[in-house]
Amino acid sequence: MRRVLRCAAYALLPAEVVLAVLLVAGVRVPGAVLMGAEVVVLALTAAGVVAYVRLRRRGLAWREAGLELVPEPVVRLIGHELRLMVSLVRWVARRPHGTGPGLRAFGHARDQAAYLYGFAFVCVVETVGMSYLLGSWPVAHAVVLVLDVYTVLFVLGLHAASVTRPHVLGDGVLRLRQGGHVDLSVPLERIAAVRHEPRFSHEKEDGLLTLAVASQTSVTIELAEPVTAVRLLGGRHPVRLVRCHADDARGLTEALLRALPRERTAPSPVPERPA
Repeated sequence: MRRVLRCAAYALLPAEVVLAVLLVAGVRVPGAVLMGAEVVVLALTAAGVVAYVRLRRRGLAWREAGLELVPEPVVRLIGHELRLMVSLVRWVARRPHGTGPGLRAFGHARDQAAYLYGFAFVCVVETVGMSYLLGSWPVAHAVVLVLDVYTVLFVLGLHAASVTRPHVLGDGVLRLRQGGHVDLSVPLERIAAVRHEPRFSHEKEDGLLTLAVASQTSVTIELAEPVTAVRLLGGRHPVRLVRCHADDARGLTEALLRALPRERTAPSPVPERPA
């Protein structure tokens, strides 16, 4: 049944998009077609709810039951969008995520703020311009206005997620984050070396995770044992070398060196000149 539901959803989604485009373009769609589309959507939704309830009764957790019905990339994309919107609320309320007593937070959003604010301003200008141009087409105006406003919120959410989700050090773990899509916990016992290393070019190689901000990284962390990083769409890969950025890169490096076991706190090699 789960396979049937997924196939029906894959077939229904393009049909709904085509129908929406026709309505926005002003094409008259027969009422029977609209009614049929709504009935199919309601029936598919009801079938999904029934399947979800059955999975829950079998003992699956809510997340596991959801992943049985919805592909993981879709779930993760929806979760990412929700985290961005929640980050906006946290940003306004000044309540960072994942911090607390005994934990040290290291921000990493400062160097990207200017261009994200600039991008948000351009989106606002585009919203005003499109509202003026589409004033004579109410349906198209409403649809584009919703999309434009959401785009502005999305851009601001990207920055808010970076502000409210700093790197966190404490309880024997270094938690490295980037916006709302990367959250990697590295046990301190797996860290072999740490150094302050500003870089502005980044090669691609196996086992490397680059968490650049404004195209730069400033801290390099070598691991004695790999940790598993999860990509935005759910892909997993082992990581042995992490390059990240922090507003206070030297402070993060020194804090890590103090937190590491004594046998690993020897001075790191002199870093190369910035690439």
